[in-house]
Amino acid sequence: MSFKQFNLHPQIEAGIQALGYSTPTPIQFQSIPAILQGRDVMGLAQTGTGKTAAFALPILHRLMNGQRRRARALIVAPTRELAEQIHESIDELGCKTKLKSVAIYGGVNKNPQIQKLRGGAEIIVACPGRLLDLADQGAADLSNIEILVLDEADRMFDMGFLPDIRRITKRLPEKRQTLLFSATMPADIRNLAKDILHDQLTLRVDDGLPVSTVSHALYPVEQHLKTALLMKLLQETSTESVLVFARTKHRTTRVAMQMKTAGFPVTSLQGDLSQSKRQAALSGFRDGKYRILIATDIAARGIDVTCISHVINYDMPDTVEAYTHRIGRTGRAAKEGDAFSFVTPQERDLVGNIEYVLGERIERRTLEDFDYTLPAPVGSTGSTSRAGRSLKPERREFPARFLSSTPAKKGPSYHMSPRASSRRKG
Repeated sequence: MSFKQFNLHPQIEAGIQALGYSTPTPIQFQSIPAILQGRDVMGLAQTGTGKTAAFALPILHRLMNGQRRRARALIVAPTRELAEQIHESIDELGCKTKLKSVAIYGGVNKNPQIQKLRGGAEIIVACPGRLLDLADQGAADLSNIEILVLDEADRMFDMGFLPDIRRITKRLPEKRQTLLFSATMPADIRNLAKDILHDQLTLRVDDGLPVSTVSHALYPVEQHLKTALLMKLLQETSTESVLVFARTKHRTTRVAMQMKTAGFPVTSLQGDLSQSKRQAALSGFRDGKYRILIATDIAARGIDVTCISHVINYDMPDTVEAYTHRIGRTGRAAKEGDAFSFVTPQERDLVGNIEYVLGERIERRTLEDFDYTLPAPVGSTGSTSRAGRSLKPERREFPARFLSSTPAKKGPSYHMSPRASSRRKG
């Protein structure tokens, strides 16, 4: 298989060759012919399967014919990072076409975005809120849109964008082609698909299964020991870039600050950061300035770094689908990756569900030289103080059947060892 079989415009093929792409991924192989035929498509596939090119290439091919200098394609994404990533991919794939793309999202000055719209961008890549804002002002003309793409649709629903999506679709021409891409298929997406897709073709590419190039391991641990375990694990494991998922914005920032103090090359990504700081964190992670990125689920949407060797779940996600989506960021481009998960006693039920989907038991690991018996600090969750005395917290034990742990596999020492700290350890 090669991209030549799609008979794309020569200028688009030139862009593909310039990027060094040769063989389409399964989602591209299935989607591109259907989209070129004008079909409405629902594509279900995990992160890292090549969904962006699956819809970007047919869009570029379509826009080579017809009127230029007006918005004819609209791609809606849930986060600023993903919108920027799609915009950059379109610019790269269409570098020989002279078609223009503009990224529209909040958190930055809207005037440059308005200028690019007025400059005749044919493709709009947008987050829902800023797009509606500019449309209400008359700065974004959606009356000529021929093709609509909803990317990462499940995450848009998680973030509460469903009402905005419906407002956007009402502003578009009724006669259009609509594409919807998602990693999972909750009821809200099925209902929306019934409303906006016509004679749809549904394509599934291992949408419920983690990628086969990822190895899984569990590290049973109490909540208060997670940060210490994370640092110890990274010291003893050979890694490239490492993506760490934490549950909350506060925890993301706190863990990153503790690791930075210990000398790790780390940055964090969460929704309260300004756009410039978010971009600096992402750019530094992509360029290798930071080898560790700690992020929340929502902030991590749009991260496209092919050399992520490890995904670490500092906090377990809420669902099997979220777990699958997280670990899809490693084991990409035919490379092998590792998914490590820190699991508290309260989370073992989710582990069972993940193992059911995987069809196998996940290996339990412990670090031989790590003290798992340390109590939580006084004043933290699980500890109390009476008359100046600290009490050892009650421990919720893992069942022996759940543990059955084996020592962690050690690799070469972490090649960015923490610098010596003058702070006393306590």
